[in-house]
Amino acid sequence: MTPTDRQFEEELAAAYQEFDSAQKRLAELRRKIPHEQVENYQLQGPNGPVNLADMFGNKEDLILVHNMGAGCSYCTLWADNFNGVADHLQDRAAFVLVSPDSPEDQQAFARKRGWRFPVFSAQGSSFTADMGFQSADGEFMSGFQPGVSVFRKSGDGSVTRVAKDHFGPGDLYCGAWHLFNLLPDGWAGWNPQFDYPDQV
Repeated sequence: MTPTDRQFEEELAAAYQEFDSAQKRLAELRRKIPHEQVENYQLQGPNGPVNLADMFGNKEDLILVHNMGAGCSYCTLWADNFNGVADHLQDRAAFVLVSPDSPEDQQAFARKRGWRFPVFSAQGSSFTADMGFQSADGEFMSGFQPGVSVFRKSGDGSVTRVAKDHFGPGDLYCGAWHLFNLLPDGWAGWNPQFDYPDQV
């Protein structure tokens, strides 16, 4: 290894260490965000209305993905990504996806994609807007936005949001982007599609 190669390897190792430290620091700071008690919203499931508190099942924590619906190929990419680790996620916490689509359209789309986690509709509810993932036309980032909220249910049944984050290309919630970053030209303007008919 030449001195130049050694210097590059040292810089790369230092960058990895900085990134790891930054991730740990971010996780620590997120755990200090003030918790926010929320109402027991009623959403729509495949068999009718479902309260937020009921989505926990027998778990204390709930990871809830805010999805923009069947019309968004990016949101579909994230949900497909979660499908592969659904069993692991659901072993640790309750895990569900919520979108603004009608319950019928949403269930049909989930079946087509083969999603293995519960999906619920927020149609007719202020839930998505109240959680900060929908804004009125004309406002910054108007419309629906993708992301995640994490809730905890207390012994008396009350629900508190303990964390939230937004989704976007390159974030830590979808592994495809990080694999693309290893390619010589990175993402190269790639956009997700609903189907890839030319692939074997």
